[in-house]
Amino acid sequence: MKIHLTFPTDKIQEPVIYDLGRKFKVVTNIRRANVSESEGWMDLELTGESDEIEKAMNALEKQGVRVDPIEGSVLE
Repeated sequence: MKIHLTFPTDKIQEPVIYDLGRKFKVVTNIRRANVSESEGWMDLELTGESDEIEKAMNALEKQGVRVDPIEGSVLE
């Protein structure tokens, strides 16, 4: 699953992606990212069982991270 994440300002300094790999049975692969003091976004690949990926995405949304699916390659 390829997703685009947009982080709220209060989550930029937190280990959100690291926590995903620890809490859920997913492998995270950061493909592109841009983070500053005031904003952050990331293109992320999640690999794992469908239900674990769904749980991970729901956890991101509960933290206030915007999750949008990416169509096609994240390198385009």
